[in-house]
Amino acid sequence: MSTRFRTFAPSPVLAVALAATVVAACGGSDGPPAAPQLAAATPGTLQSCTDLVGRGGFANTTLTAATLVPAGTLAVAGQPVGEHCLVTGRMFNRVSPVDGQTYAIGFEMRLPRAWNGRFFHQVNGGTDGAVLTATGGIGGGGPLTSGLQQGFAVISSDAGHAAAQNPLFGLDPQARLDYGYQAVGKLTPMAKALIATAYGKGPDRSYLVGCSNGGRHAMVGAARYADQYDGILAGNPGFNLPKAAVAQLYGAQQFNTTATNPADLASAFTPAERALVAGKVLERCDALDGASDGLVQDVQACKTAFSLDRDVPTCTGGRTGSCLSGAQKTALGNIFKGARNSAGNAVYASFPFDAGITSSNWAGWKFSSSIGAARDPVAVGFIFQVPPAPVSILADTKAFALGFSMDTDAPKIAATNALYGESALSFMTPPAGDLSTLHDRGAKMMVYHGVSDGVFSPDDTVAWYDQLRASRGGYAADFARLYLVPGMNHCSGGPATDQFDMVNALVQWVEQGRAPDRVIATARGAGNAGGVNTELPAGWSASRSRPLCAYPQVARYNGSGDTESAASFSCQ
Repeated sequence: MSTRFRTFAPSPVLAVALAATVVAACGGSDGPPAAPQLAAATPGTLQSCTDLVGRGGFANTTLTAATLVPAGTLAVAGQPVGEHCLVTGRMFNRVSPVDGQTYAIGFEMRLPRAWNGRFFHQVNGGTDGAVLTATGGIGGGGPLTSGLQQGFAVISSDAGHAAAQNPLFGLDPQARLDYGYQAVGKLTPMAKALIATAYGKGPDRSYLVGCSNGGRHAMVGAARYADQYDGILAGNPGFNLPKAAVAQLYGAQQFNTTATNPADLASAFTPAERALVAGKVLERCDALDGASDGLVQDVQACKTAFSLDRDVPTCTGGRTGSCLSGAQKTALGNIFKGARNSAGNAVYASFPFDAGITSSNWAGWKFSSSIGAARDPVAVGFIFQVPPAPVSILADTKAFALGFSMDTDAPKIAATNALYGESALSFMTPPAGDLSTLHDRGAKMMVYHGVSDGVFSPDDTVAWYDQLRASRGGYAADFARLYLVPGMNHCSGGPATDQFDMVNALVQWVEQGRAPDRVIATARGAGNAGGVNTELPAGWSASRSRPLCAYPQVARYNGSGDTESAASFSCQ
């Protein structure tokens, strides 16, 4: 008897189910209901400006001035900005019962005459304290345009304290909280109300955008204020900033063990030695993506391909720049493995080896900011730890950094007491969760990180994204994507294609459903209107381009075509 087989045609319902199963298996969906598609913003025209100060109605807010700025008065990358209204003000003015200082959240808003219907919250970096010009950076180094030029209504703030109050604002518990997250929460409804007054309608879509500490603000906003923002763009985010700052002190201690000049921490790892290590990294990892082009695209594969101990020569005599001493390898290896206490427990994440360690930006973070009076020691001492350090440490922040104990001092960033009821790990970092509120609203999030960041670990950001994917059944790309930028330092610079527009990619994703599988990035060589990156390798085209691929995909050479062009690379 013969057995016959016939073609099986599933029912439409079963076909959909089978298709969904296949897509899930291939990483296309995690199964939960799809997020709603948000509608596009509709433009508006400025109706009020100079009369805004007298109109009032903004709780806990004093508008100090409202001025119409003529077209061409302000320029970005040499391009004139159109006519707009500049509004300045302060929120929650108060006198601290702790240090007697007067605090407020200072801000400026720039409202374009021709408005695109969108709100752009420009969150700034460092320890804040300055109201930077509210132009709305679009991501990457040397942008050729800005959010304000594109018609966004933009706000910028000092996050609750003035520049003159840095870093001692950390003595005031409320100033800590404003800096950590509350300033964004307080500014957002006021800004939306002001926009509604100025244009006759509120913003249709709202975007929260920043890099560095601004990237941290954006990631915190994605968790705490997901109901207020439709798009989040976080660049080189220091979302574990207190831990990263402690790791900077750890790095200073490690480098100090090999510094040949006690007054110069950079003598621990000279430019020639940094170039040596970068060159060895490229020897092992550059071609992993199919092209030897000075960029390590396959960051994860490089972790096993490159070995500091094996691939970098060990000095048998003096340091000549062609080798590293055993002590240098130990110090550098400890730093890249991540800060640890004496028991070997991690204080912060590891860092990937990358070619951008040759850059001045990387060196500045490692050798200056880690011991200086403007960055890490004072941030740890006055803003993050409980109780704060004595003000006397300002006289010698290097001594504070080098004497900081990973065993007994590092835990202070997680401490609280009767005066400081919220620890730095609470007020500075995003609350844990799967970002369901953001997802379920139809909002979207894009994160980018330079692989050669000298202060915030891209490994930490990759771990965050991996955890987000795991919390959502293994897939989060339907609303959140991460882009690693090979060679790029902290927010920009380094041997990298570091000029890109993430904001418009985010807007298209939010409002048109066009998922950004890749974002084109270009180098900033001679003649670039957005500013020239002087650290580009000599052999690169001035306008080299590359796709920035959504992690875990990697930009790989197609095997033919111009290696200076993004068109010759695919995300795989």
